[in-house]
Amino acid sequence: MSKNPLLEVFSTPYESVPFNRIEMEHYMPAFKKSIENARNEIDQITNSTEEPAFKNTIEALEYTGQQLDRIGSVFFNLNHADTNDEMQALAREISPMLTEFSNDIIMNEKLFKRVKHVYEIKEDLNLNVEETQLLTDRYKSFVRSGADLNEEKKLKIREISKELSKLTLQFGENVLAATNNFELHLTDSKDVAGLPEGILEAASALAKEKDKEGWMFNLQFPSYVPFMQYAEKRELRKKMFKAYSSRCFNDKFDNQKIIHRIVELRLAKVQLLGYQSYSDYVLEERMAKSADNVIRFLNELLDASMPRAKEEFRELQEYAKSLGADFELQRWDWAYYAEKLKTEKFDINDEITRPYFELERVKEGIFDLAGKLYGLHFQLNTDIPKYHDEVDVYEVFDADQNFISLFYTDFHPRNTKQGGAWMTSFVDQYKKENKDYRPHISIVCNFTRPTETKPSLLTFNEVTTFLHEFGHALHGMLSKCTYSTLSGTNVYRDFVELPSQFMENFAYRKEWLDEVAMHYETGEKIPQELIQKIIDSSNFLSGYGFVRQISFGLNDMAWHIVNKPVTGLVEEFEDRAMASTELFSKVNGSCMSTSFSHIFAGGYAAGYYGYKWAEVLDADAFEAFKENGIYDKATANAFRENVLEKGGSDHPMNLYLKFRGKEPSIDPLLKRSGLK
Repeated sequence: MSKNPLLEVFSTPYESVPFNRIEMEHYMPAFKKSIENARNEIDQITNSTEEPAFKNTIEALEYTGQQLDRIGSVFFNLNHADTNDEMQALAREISPMLTEFSNDIIMNEKLFKRVKHVYEIKEDLNLNVEETQLLTDRYKSFVRSGADLNEEKKLKIREISKELSKLTLQFGENVLAATNNFELHLTDSKDVAGLPEGILEAASALAKEKDKEGWMFNLQFPSYVPFMQYAEKRELRKKMFKAYSSRCFNDKFDNQKIIHRIVELRLAKVQLLGYQSYSDYVLEERMAKSADNVIRFLNELLDASMPRAKEEFRELQEYAKSLGADFELQRWDWAYYAEKLKTEKFDINDEITRPYFELERVKEGIFDLAGKLYGLHFQLNTDIPKYHDEVDVYEVFDADQNFISLFYTDFHPRNTKQGGAWMTSFVDQYKKENKDYRPHISIVCNFTRPTETKPSLLTFNEVTTFLHEFGHALHGMLSKCTYSTLSGTNVYRDFVELPSQFMENFAYRKEWLDEVAMHYETGEKIPQELIQKIIDSSNFLSGYGFVRQISFGLNDMAWHIVNKPVTGLVEEFEDRAMASTELFSKVNGSCMSTSFSHIFAGGYAAGYYGYKWAEVLDADAFEAFKENGIYDKATANAFRENVLEKGGSDHPMNLYLKFRGKEPSIDPLLKRSGLK
């Protein structure tokens, strides 16, 4: 045990995670020992003979379990980014252990009694804003987890929580397995007609990895998306679409029973706590406040965007007919004909812009943007251990050479990595005993890989994804809070996407594109007319894009506004939930809920609307930058000081008002999207 690196103080630069020393056998003993240590820390608080006070109870509780938190962040981040069968099996053992420990804290009557006492005398304590927020959040977390219930109900909550931790984990594992399970192997050049050379080169490399001739395509985004955009063979597009849209639906990784059970258990848990629905429980602690507000918000956006979406749909159908398509447009046709129409209308597509968005160059451009806005600079450090050879680690400094953060980047798809892109942390920022402990932040993506002849060349969507995740990273890096549970991205779920979506705005600004986009072979700057085409085409099919996002939000809400368990078929339930947004004929055998990891394996249950909610905020926030200049230091400092540094230390609307001076308006979003 003494040689377990997870239980030692890390003797690495910045006490970064010593990934090179950690073996799979270290995790379970480390979890067990750190849970034991955390229990002892809790006991010291509960057994104290001192009168309960903010410092000896609330603040003391905040600093318990730091070793356990650190080990958990290492393990679960790797389980998402670089997992294997052994790690997944361990996760299935460890998750219930952690849930049990968490329940032990919440259900500890002596501890809750102390917390409640401090909460009841809070008006007499002369606390600052952040201390008040911590106290309120801590008290609510006990009550909202069942601390006030009788013993019978507490026991039920424990059982439900433990089962939910297993089910959400299993859901995510099934999605990864189903994604990895499908491959499309092609050897006839007629089957890959229309696909650009760079995509074929990547597909050829994928085939070679499997010791096969020809081309290999899979369901990871850098392979799936361009296939759907460019492959001329309609039947093969249909095959790919059906494989993607039927993951975990009536296959060996089926998630339907898991969905029913997750929805049933979430509902049972919150009804024990006195709520009618899971959405009532979740939204009590969100900017939106209620399910009625969320559904009204989504329907207002639907009313604003559906006429445009229908017009776009008709236009694309007519365009497809003009090219000889004698069939009704189906989902597997949309990206293909959309890409053709976009090219015809604007003379632009991903293959035209891709040579100007070499990953390394884009990365430097994004780092430079952080320098212009916030005075940051990034320095690669090859001495800091990393969990995979493809990961890079940077030291981040401010203009005065103060250390701000470590920043890990992990850019490319692997079979060991979940799909999508996300920001996470190995350490959140906090202060203790006059020392500021700086964060260790990571972004994990699935960007186009380099090939034998080309570096990694990004699609424009990958550029905006990079900016998005980097926005989350800045929220984590620039935090200046006292308590880690309130620092960085530990904010309301419908506020957390503001810093990320705010950064996406720069992708459509001439000033930034002119500095970043450079041809990977010739070094030639992106032509001004191509920049203009990017801007002109930014609202291409925006109505459809809106409606698609709204459909996901409505589906999420439908699963979580129910006040009794769902007994019908998952597919039929989903169809009803999304009916008002449908433009296509139904595709039998497809179901998005069964791979909707955001809500069934992530933290977005009754919260997916938050992407659109935060778009209202980000469009309004960026108006300030447009008014004052997109690199204006005073505006950037105001955003940094009132939003990025503050984490969840105050209510998000208070933070936003301090930055903007007024409540956000929906108009900038509608105008930006061409809907007004």
